[in-house]
Amino acid sequence: MLYGGVAGGGLELRRLDGGGARLTGRFPYNQPTELAPGRFEVIAPRAFAASLAQGAGIYLLAGHDFDRPLASRAAGTLELTESDEALTFEATISDATTWARDFLAAHGAGLIRGLSPGFRVAGGGDRIDRDGTTIRRTVFAAELVELSAVTRPAYDHAQVEARRWTAQSPDLNQIVMRANHAYRWR
Repeated sequence: MLYGGVAGGGLELRRLDGGGARLTGRFPYNQPTELAPGRFEVIAPRAFAASLAQGAGIYLLAGHDFDRPLASRAAGTLELTESDEALTFEATISDATTWARDFLAAHGAGLIRGLSPGFRVAGGGDRIDRDGTTIRRTVFAAELVELSAVTRPAYDHAQVEARRWTAQSPDLNQIVMRANHAYRWR
């Protein structure tokens, strides 16, 4: 699974009468991310289009934890929209669970402001280019599994962390393996 994030107020929360809240967020596309020195990744516009068109069972989670769901498409509490500029969402969060109340309190205290998507890239969904010592991975098509509200997204301004991906040559595979090992802090 791949994770990325938006920092700096990527989430906006509005309390609802009768409890709960409405949460909105935005994950901008075409933002190059330096995952490690010389290793960049870009999520192309509409990379999640197939998942959204299929009505996939996408969740909004607290901290990438499937045991702490906040909203879902299946429950009708998560709406996703994709444009050439960004993936945006609106979620209705009930305060009926302890983790939702904890999330709402943490967000209200300014502790959770990041957005981080979790996705999988199938074969042919990306391209890896090398220019000297620089590696650039562009993701064109990915299965969006979840979005998470997080305290510290992997990177500022919609940057994406690749946990596992395979480069096109043995040299790049070794570089990627070392970089992945160094960045497994989540």
